[in-house]
Amino acid sequence: MKTKIKTLQEKLDLAYLGGGEKRIEKQHQKKKLTARERILYLLDEGSFEEIGALVTHRTKDFGMEDQKFYGDGVVTGYGTINGRLVYVFAQDFTVFGGSLSETHAEKICKVMDMALNVGAPMIGLNDSGGARIQEGVRSLGGYADIFYRNVQASGVIPQISAIMGPCAGGAVYSPAMTDFTMMVQDTSYMFVTGPNVVKTVTNEEITSEELGGASTHSTKSGVAHTVSANDVECLEDLKKLLSYIPQNNKEKPEALEYTLGEEIREELMDIVPDNANKPYDIKAVIEGIIDHDSFYEIHKDYAENIIVGFARLGGKSIGIVANNPMFLAGVLDVNSSKKAARFVRFCDCFNIPLLVLEDVPGFLPGTDQEWNGIIVNGAKLLYAFSEATVPRVTVITRKAYGGAYDVMNSKHIGSDMNYAWPSAEIAVMGAKGAAEIIFKNEIAKADDKQAKWLEKEAEYAELFANPYSAAERGFIDEVILPNQTRKKLIKAFAMLENKKVNKPDRKHGNIPL
Repeated sequence: MKTKIKTLQEKLDLAYLGGGEKRIEKQHQKKKLTARERILYLLDEGSFEEIGALVTHRTKDFGMEDQKFYGDGVVTGYGTINGRLVYVFAQDFTVFGGSLSETHAEKICKVMDMALNVGAPMIGLNDSGGARIQEGVRSLGGYADIFYRNVQASGVIPQISAIMGPCAGGAVYSPAMTDFTMMVQDTSYMFVTGPNVVKTVTNEEITSEELGGASTHSTKSGVAHTVSANDVECLEDLKKLLSYIPQNNKEKPEALEYTLGEEIREELMDIVPDNANKPYDIKAVIEGIIDHDSFYEIHKDYAENIIVGFARLGGKSIGIVANNPMFLAGVLDVNSSKKAARFVRFCDCFNIPLLVLEDVPGFLPGTDQEWNGIIVNGAKLLYAFSEATVPRVTVITRKAYGGAYDVMNSKHIGSDMNYAWPSAEIAVMGAKGAAEIIFKNEIAKADDKQAKWLEKEAEYAELFANPYSAAERGFIDEVILPNQTRKKLIKAFAMLENKKVNKPDRKHGNIPL
C-alpha cells in the first residue's frame, strides 16, 4: 500500500507543478499568478476541492504522445467564497500555453454541468492561447461544447469570466456569453484574430494591447466590464462583484444587517444646479442615496453618459442605472443604450431590484448615430425595462425629455414607483426648442424676435418644465424633496419586496438585437 500511496503522491506532485518550475517562473516574471495560485487566492482558505487533477490528453499526432501533463492545462473544481459555494476553472498557461484540447474542454464542461445542476455561480479564470492546433476539429468541438453550456446556464446561474492572460480566437466567445468579463491591465488581451492576421488581411500595423488589451475593451468596445491593475486586484474585484448577486435565479442576493437610523441626506439638496444647462455629477446623487461606500460601478470607462452598477440600500443589493449630465449631457446613444440594457437584463435575471436616476435630454442626434442603429439599440433598453419584473423605481432629478422619458423606466412601461424632485422637467423637449416650433409664427411677426422668443420660452417652461403636469396625471407618484430620497426609496423597495408579475405564456421574446 505504501508504494501505491507513493505513486499517487508523485502523480499529484506532477499535476501541481503544471508545466514545471521554469514555466512557472516565466509566469511570475510576467507579473502573473499561476492557475493554482489564482484559485487558492480567490477561494476561502482550505475550501478548494479539485476535480480531474490526473486527466491527460489523448492526442498521438505530432509527437504529442511524448508531451503529457497531468491536468492538461486547466485546473477545475469547487470551493467557497465568503462561505458561498462556487465552481471554478483556471486555465494553466504553463501547459501548452493554456491551449484548449478535447480533454481540457471536458473538464470545464464537467464543472459547468455541476454548477448548473446545483445552482451555484460558475467562475472562469481565462489564460489561454486558444485552440490546441494539434487536435484540429476536436478542440473546436470542445469550444462548442462550452459555448452550449454557457447558453444553457445563462440567466440561471451567474457566470463570471476573468481574463488574466491571452484569450484569442474561439476562446473569446465563452467569456462574451457570460454575465461579466473582467480584465487585467497590461497582461490580458482578447481578440478573434491577432495582430499578424490583421496585418495580412488589412495591412494594419497594431500591437496586441492596442488591438484587444484591457484599455481597448474597457473604453472602445465595451467587452470588458471591469479592469484591474493586477491579478490580485482582479480576484478581489471578482469577490466584491459576487457579493451583490445571488447564487442562482431562484434566490435573492444576501442582505447585510442594517439598522435604520436618520435617513435624511441634506447633501442632496444642493447638487442639482438652478441652471438647467449646467452639468453636475450624478455619482454625487448616487452616493447621497445609497449605504456609504457601497457603490460598485460596472463599465466605468465605457459610454460614460450613463452609469450602471451595484450598491446597497438599507443593506440590500440593488442595481442602479443613471444618466450622467457630466458626459454628453447624459443623452442616450448607441453605446449607452446597449450598456444599460445588458445591465438591466442581468439584474432582472437574478432578482436584483432596479433604481433609475433620470436626467436625460433625449437621444443623441446625427448621422453617426442613425447609421449605427440608434433606433434598434435604443429599443434594446426600452425592451429590457419593459421586460423586467423585478421591483423598479425611478427618480427624475432634472430633465426627462422626449422618447428618452419613456425609455428610462417610465410608469408607462411598468415602473412600480416614480418620484421626481422639484427640479424635474418632464416634457417632449426643452423649452427653447419647443417655443421655436410652437410659436414660430408669433416670433416671426414680432418686432423684437429675441424678446418674443424668450417670452414664449418662459411660457412653455412654466407649463411643462416642471414635474407637476406629470404628477397631476399620475405619471409621477410623488414629488419629493431631494433630502427625503433615501428614506422614500428604502420604504418603496421594502414595499415591493414580494412583487410578483404574471408574464405571458411564450417561449421567449424577440429582443431587437
